[in-house]
Amino acid sequence: MTVKTILETMDYGPAPESAKDAQAWLDAKGRQFGHYINGEFTTPTQDFTSKNPATGEVLAGLSQASQADVDAAVEAANKAQKAWAKSGHIRAKYLYALARALQKHSRLFAVLETLDNGKPIRESRDIDVPLAQRHFYHHAGFAQLMDAELPDREALGVCGQIIPWNFPLLMLAWKIAPALAMGNTVVLKPAEYTSLTALLFAEICEQVGLPKGVVNIVTGDGAVGQMITASDVDKLAFTGSTDVGRIIRKATAGSGKALSLELGGKSPYIVFDDADIDSAVEGLVDAIWFNQGQVCCAGSRLLVQEGIADSFYRKLKSRMDGLRIGDPMDKCIDVGAVVDPIQRATIADMVSANTEGETYQVDAPDGCFYPPTLITGLTTSSKLMQEEIFGPVLVSTTFRTPAEAVAMANDTRYGLAATLWTENVNLALDIAPKLVAGIVWVNSTNLMDAAAGFGGVRESGYGREGGWEGLSSYTKAKDARKPAKPVTAFDGKGSLSDPIDRTAKLYIGGKQARPDSGYSRLVYSPKGDALGEVSLASRKDLRNAVEAAHKAKGWGTTTGHLRAQILYYLAENLSARSAEFADRIKAMTGKQGKDEVEGAINTLFTYAAWADKYDGQAHGVPIRGVALAMKEPVGVIAALCDARPLAGLVEVIAPAIAMGNRVIASASEPFPLAATDFIQVLETSDIPAGVVNLLTGDHGEVASHMGAHMDIDAVWNFSDPCHTSVIEDASASNLKRTLAGPAPSDTKAMLEASTEVKNIWVPYGE
Repeated sequence: MTVKTILETMDYGPAPESAKDAQAWLDAKGRQFGHYINGEFTTPTQDFTSKNPATGEVLAGLSQASQADVDAAVEAANKAQKAWAKSGHIRAKYLYALARALQKHSRLFAVLETLDNGKPIRESRDIDVPLAQRHFYHHAGFAQLMDAELPDREALGVCGQIIPWNFPLLMLAWKIAPALAMGNTVVLKPAEYTSLTALLFAEICEQVGLPKGVVNIVTGDGAVGQMITASDVDKLAFTGSTDVGRIIRKATAGSGKALSLELGGKSPYIVFDDADIDSAVEGLVDAIWFNQGQVCCAGSRLLVQEGIADSFYRKLKSRMDGLRIGDPMDKCIDVGAVVDPIQRATIADMVSANTEGETYQVDAPDGCFYPPTLITGLTTSSKLMQEEIFGPVLVSTTFRTPAEAVAMANDTRYGLAATLWTENVNLALDIAPKLVAGIVWVNSTNLMDAAAGFGGVRESGYGREGGWEGLSSYTKAKDARKPAKPVTAFDGKGSLSDPIDRTAKLYIGGKQARPDSGYSRLVYSPKGDALGEVSLASRKDLRNAVEAAHKAKGWGTTTGHLRAQILYYLAENLSARSAEFADRIKAMTGKQGKDEVEGAINTLFTYAAWADKYDGQAHGVPIRGVALAMKEPVGVIAALCDARPLAGLVEVIAPAIAMGNRVIASASEPFPLAATDFIQVLETSDIPAGVVNLLTGDHGEVASHMGAHMDIDAVWNFSDPCHTSVIEDASASNLKRTLAGPAPSDTKAMLEASTEVKNIWVPYGE
């Protein structure tokens, strides 16, 4: 073999990584593992095995957690939590120690990860383990800074965490590091297939002297995850399939548990005709064949501009022919083994069932290896273009114009990540904000860091992991409002004396509208006098409001400056009628309304002030480039307002529209007349049609429909808590965000609820 021959053929000889130390560690443990609860390992029960997917070798026997085991872990975490939350500096020291321990044992972790998971050793060694270390280092800093930078926040308590098998150690770090940094304790369940690095992590927790009960690890199948979900934890953090995410959303509905879901994806990989094709091809290799395609954000949908499609496919196939598939312990291997024969069979069945397009595959060894696959000529409606395959399978179609590329990229129920390749910076920065995704990579792919949040929208879940935005889901406000006592409407026997019908209508699409239900009810004063009559909205009225809100989507692209002016104008017009509104509130409630009106005006001023100031960030990620955290509107927000006639309405509308959302607000159920009066203020304040839509009537009539409606992006319930479980259960349909409880007094919390964070990664330099 000569240098010339090597350069011509690009053949690589084997470069095997030794598994000696990892095997010795397994032998030292008797190849049997119990759970890690309250700082100690339990006696192994050896209920199932962990295997090396590349060879079929049994690595160890593992224990299936019982209900008693889960209860013991939760109890230990509860007992340890208060003491753990006391000092951010002490937490920082322990997190730093864990980061150092991960560094000291990095090779052992990498080899064990590859043995257990089947991914190439170079990925475990160069990506998974260093990123896990980075998360503990980074979050050690958050622990140190919490008291100074987050003085109004505190830990949630005990966090139940359930992680998948594709990145066992990295997902553990993503979950445990921020939870511990903010003063929480954890009960974590690793994936059944890949529990070994979590158990090695438990051992280093012992080595650094982490207080007992702060970290607890229980192993087993999905039944253990169900036990954790049903247990007495304060938060659940889940990474896995969208189907399981729905089950967890339903199981936790109405429980009051905080929930974050990082779910599936079908991420577009867009290549424009001016792209550096060779770089885009190489990036695509990392986008789809990294970790055998078992990546939730994998660029599994290739969209190529029509003019370069033939050339791009030709180069891509040539690159596929050069992929090295085989023993993942070989440092020269590009594609390793699929995690389990069951998963391999699932991939094979999906591909073999496809009858569309043209399929190109390379060779792969027998066993748990699946050949890298390219399927071209599909339509956007093809099953393989819509369904997550979770394997080394790339599906593709072409587009003609940038607008068509955006439409095709967004034609999915998911919204986790997207990649675009172009040498035109104007095009890149025009397209990136239009893509419905939590992360967008420009001329790069699969860039991740602890400083930048990771997470999606739509059926890819909600919540972020990493960065300042990722911390919020592990904290709560110290002085949250207490739930208000339920308020019922006053009864009366009289009727309106005016023979002219003055029934207050709904406000939908910038117009007053009669209710589709055809029903109305009288509103009475505390003395039983009839004050007015309001419409009773039904699900059809909600449907009409959603349609109107979607027609007003241009509101989300307006400037913060414009939205601020309109909010100030709204406050000005409300102020001009403040006495009238105060009288109306007193007539309905029997209490003076001046303070509530002044509070509503102040709220409008506050969110007008924030409209052009709630900025994104440029995260300091360790690349030659920048990760831009952009604050974007959630979309269409439906809300049930609390009983306060005016304040409850304004506290919903103001933050939502300040951030560019469209809102459908169901006004105070017992005291709705202030909201119907507010319609006139809206009509004279330059609010575009469809941006604000007002319903009146029974909240129970529309609550479940708000939760279930596929074109509503978030639901807030500040009304009767009994509606929360209904909304959260129904929200599993499209996994929309929900917010429940008394309206937050924290302005930042409402701004956060009104926005999604999109991280746009832009490398620079030649």
